Amino acid sequence: MEKLIPFSSNDLAKVTNHRSGEIKFGEKMLTIPKGTDSLLFLKNCDAKYVLFGIPEDIGVRANFGRPGAASAWDSAIKSIANIQHNRFCKGYQLLVLGQLDVCQEMKEVENLNFHDADDRSKLSKLVEKIDKEVSHIIFNIVKSGKTPIIIGGGHNNSYGNIKGTALSKGKPINAINFDAHSDFRILEGRHSGNGFSYAYEEGFLKKYFIFGLHENYTSKSVLDIIKKIEDRVRYNTYDSIKIRKEKEFNQELVQAIEFIQNDYYGIEIDLDAIPNIASSAMTLSGFSIEELRQFVSYFGKNKNASYLHICEGAPDLGEEKNNHLIGKLIGYLVTDFIKSNSNIIP
Repeated sequence: MEKLIPFSSNDLAKVTNHRSGEIKFGEKMLTIPKGTDSLLFLKNCDAKYVLFGIPEDIGVRANFGRPGAASAWDSAIKSIANIQHNRFCKGYQLLVLGQLDVCQEMKEVENLNFHDADDRSKLSKLVEKIDKEVSHIIFNIVKSGKTPIIIGGGHNNSYGNIKGTALSKGKPINAINFDAHSDFRILEGRHSGNGFSYAYEEGFLKKYFIFGLHENYTSKSVLDIIKKIEDRVRYNTYDSIKIRKEKEFNQELVQAIEFIQNDYYGIEIDLDAIPNIASSAMTLSGFSIEELRQFVSYFGKNKNASYLHICEGAPDLGEEKNNHLIGKLIGYLVTDFIKSNSNIIP
């Protein structure tokens, strides 16, 4: 895991606001001690969950989106460190592994233009490079018997999550994606809009359910492709559940879990499905934060839930005075997942 920037106990102390009479997650979460074999520590530590950050937005740029998702990890870890350690959720359940080193790659994309074909090719190549590193790290986390909680950059990282988990498990896995978009677009070079289609094409993704597609932003070609493979890829739409009321939210949760629960599965959360959340593709219409939290809790309480990935949040694109709120939302989702998942017997 050469491309990993470890998160140290000193780093944790810097982002934890200590207060007399209170115990914060930052005082209890684990980090890998300096000079220790990271894989050995990962395997033997008591924490069940491993926090891993990917501070990039290269896949978003390659998909003609607005950059900013690189800032989510920094915001999230500050919020998570200051959650109260109490009877409801314990900080020592989490190991903060660190973040992927993408400094060089982020420098390389600063002046690239998506409209230029050569630059677009360079962006895709850099996404492929990140894919390899993400899948390698996720493979090692899962192989050590832990559950990764990945805080992204772009949704391009779904590919590395799925590949790394599948390789570790020795077979293809399933995925449930809470998203306004399918991210099942054509194989035109890697970007944030085709992580699932590449994982499917390469045999790492077995079954895939998209929860809450926005009908206005899903192309006919994608819908036609899904229709041909509906035994393995299914979806419902936000419009059918919340606007036309043809389907009911809780019943749709049941339909989706029945489709994926017979194999290991990843839980993918794209924050651009929530109204007014700063992201590369912000929306004004979508599910509520409470519904998203219920979704994470519902899919987390299953023995086959293998990872949680929260992506596309972009604090840098939010209001300057309130750019901590995305980190706070990610903190809620992380603890919702842990609370629902931690008592499961494998």
